[in-house]
Amino acid sequence: MSTGRATVGLVGPVGPVGLIHGAALLLTLAGLGSTLWYGLDEPGNALAFGVLIAFGELTRWGARRGEREPAPLAAAGALAYALLGQSGGRPTTHGVLQTVAVVVAAGLAGIVPHVAQGRGPDPDQLARRVLTVAFAALCFQPLYNAGIVTARIGEGPPYALFLLLLLLLTALCDAVLAALLRRARRGHPFGPLLRDELRALLGIGSAVGATGAVMALGVAVAGLWALPVFAVPLLLTQVSLRRYAAVRTTNRQTIASLARATEIAGCTPPGHARRVAVLSRAVGRELGLSGAELTVLEYAALMHDIGQLSLVDPVAGGATAPLSPEEQRRIALLGAAVVRQTGVPEAVARIVEQQADPYREQPLPARIVRTVNAYDDLAGTGADGGLGALERLRLGTARDHHPDVVESLARVLARGGVAPAPPG
Repeated sequence: MSTGRATVGLVGPVGPVGLIHGAALLLTLAGLGSTLWYGLDEPGNALAFGVLIAFGELTRWGARRGEREPAPLAAAGALAYALLGQSGGRPTTHGVLQTVAVVVAAGLAGIVPHVAQGRGPDPDQLARRVLTVAFAALCFQPLYNAGIVTARIGEGPPYALFLLLLLLLTALCDAVLAALLRRARRGHPFGPLLRDELRALLGIGSAVGATGAVMALGVAVAGLWALPVFAVPLLLTQVSLRRYAAVRTTNRQTIASLARATEIAGCTPPGHARRVAVLSRAVGRELGLSGAELTVLEYAALMHDIGQLSLVDPVAGGATAPLSPEEQRRIALLGAAVVRQTGVPEAVARIVEQQADPYREQPLPARIVRTVNAYDDLAGTGADGGLGALERLRLGTARDHHPDVVESLARVLARGGVAPAPPG
């Protein structure tokens, strides 16, 4: 049975990833080959946008792993070149394949210093960049070069609305690609992943799209001098987002350190809080939580046992699942009081406080923390390990654990989950 699951796990993710990477590679080869064969149309425009994209790739310095758009200026420049119809009042003639060639060549030139430092780009992000830029150019360039856009839409507000529609379609295309790649890599449900990507469009994604469209419109009227003018605001936005991300990372590290206090004091087994947090986040995503909800859930799972620090007599083995409901409730209240003094969001304290309530009265995050904590406690103390712990949780669905949460936990564990605590 385990061999069958491993086979599915290997074959499943390869398909979508291979198709997306293969399509991006074919487009790249076609673009570069066509441009080398026929030459560049408007070399000045190609050079200016190429320099902007390469510079945008250089600004990856300081980007963190997993960042949705580590090079927003490069993405905006690529999008602007795909949607460029005029330059200084004169129509452009570059097509889809040249757009892809310039974007790829400039992007590769910009990432050379990163590769030299051992920080190569994410292949998934490169594939997404090629495919989304090609999609935007394919929707715009043939229509504009054939004169259909100017004949049917004209200039002014209708033209800007047309670009806005293309931006929305391109953003949707990129979100679908990103969700498909993450689904293939991690095995999470597609729906919540797509919601995550769509919500992210309200942040840096909207800034990239707006800057790309404004660049295209600005160059159409003022020429290439508009590029540096419209690049500065996005660079400032990127710096601000990096600082905000650094603050969030510091907060997460602080909370993780506080969670380890129960382990250092001998109240809980080593790694218990981290295991519960990782597994709770996976179960939360399985049940449709996303974005900020998952962050709050993770923080609550890390700090769910911190109330044990206030106990005069430590719980044997740190396992709270076998305790009476009254004792579990007392530990939860003590933990919530501690959490409220740490400065984390109030929602975290409420989840810690509610984890010992009857599950029919709990919100979903508290149900998840309760069930995952019980699983890790039971898997670490039972002789039959994880399978026996799951069976005991299923037997407790009438009173202690919500059936949907237990079955979601089982699905996560079947895909790999996290390793259960060692017995004893």
